[in-house]
Amino acid sequence: MNKVLASAEAAVALVPDGATILMGGFGLCGIPENLIRALHARGTKNLTVISNNAGVDDFGIGVLLKARQVRKMISTYVGENKEFERQFLAKELEVELVPQGTFAERIRAAGAGIGAFYTPTGHGTVVAEGKEVRMFDGKPFVLEHPLGAQFAFVHAWKGDRVGNLVYRRTARNFNPVMATAAAVTIAEVEALVEPGSIDPDHVVTPGIFVRHVVRGERYEKRIEKRTVRS
Repeated sequence: MNKVLASAEAAVALVPDGATILMGGFGLCGIPENLIRALHARGTKNLTVISNNAGVDDFGIGVLLKARQVRKMISTYVGENKEFERQFLAKELEVELVPQGTFAERIRAAGAGIGAFYTPTGHGTVVAEGKEVRMFDGKPFVLEHPLGAQFAFVHAWKGDRVGNLVYRRTARNFNPVMATAAAVTIAEVEALVEPGSIDPDHVVTPGIFVRHVVRGERYEKRIEKRTVRS
């Protein structure tokens, strides 16, 4: 079984207008650069994007926001993206902000087939408004539901033709959990290798979770905020 597609353009051609997409990465680390670039060029619109944040104004998910291709963002924070902030405050973009730990666990629950779970996070804040609250051991817990999607775009360091993936250092972040939580996971990889080339003990995402693989090119790997000594 060969899951490799010819290009990122071929991969995003599978994504219709109005789709919901999980996008890996944290800040600008480990984002699916090639898939985002191809999605932007294709002009796919009315998207719901589930991502920790939205990159910066001119890179990553930021280019999709600037082109008004995103209808709704589900994220943990606005981050360094001024256009995201502007659209949010101007009510031009629907935004659901989720506490980061709850965000991660909701995605994990979707991948694990868990129907719902209780967490103390957010109790007594706007996060808990309209949600069921139960007491456990005398403490209030808020009911949260899984957060899955039609598609997941993930970025791995290395992958083989059957979809086994290895991530590199902090680029691992949300990518592995998102890979399990979508109906169709598309992985862009920096290095494409033959099956059997990856030590089974090093596989983080087994190929069973991955529908398509694309070899990425022209990685910029920008640094969101650089701090140096004077």
